[in-house]
Amino acid sequence: MNRAARAVFPHPLLTILLAITWCLVANSIALGSIVMGVILGILIPLTTRAYWPDAPRGLRLFKLARYVMLVIWDILAANVAVAWLVVTRSNTAMRPKWVVIPLELRRPEAITMLAGTITLTPGTVSADLSDEGHCLLVHALDAESAEEVRDEIKDRYERRLKEIFE
Repeated sequence: MNRAARAVFPHPLLTILLAITWCLVANSIALGSIVMGVILGILIPLTTRAYWPDAPRGLRLFKLARYVMLVIWDILAANVAVAWLVVTRSNTAMRPKWVVIPLELRRPEAITMLAGTITLTPGTVSADLSDEGHCLLVHALDAESAEEVRDEIKDRYERRLKEIFE
């Protein structure tokens, strides 16, 4: 993208996403909604440009789409698993664990996506990020071992996010 286009569209994918989101929120695909969505899609990235000094570049969109589909599947499967766990086990039979996950990810966007993915998936929640951003503290509702949870998160999510962002 050339310099003039980058000045108007500092984050083109965000512009498109905001325009689509506006149309969904307005529940209309009328010309007025589309125009307002495009205006917001241009203005919001322009006004927040100063807060994005290291805007993500070179994302692998196909891998990102596959990751989103994986997360949606995991959210659905975890909803069923947690519902079953709550119905069939007593509180004393659950095995909650605090898990420290050492991170290989360094990009803030990737770490944020990992923490969000963990929190969106029922049964786990991201609780804290170390000051240096090298470890993530996660609470698991029911787990055999902390190592098992750590290894699953690193293999299932962090590895894929590393491929997408780095």
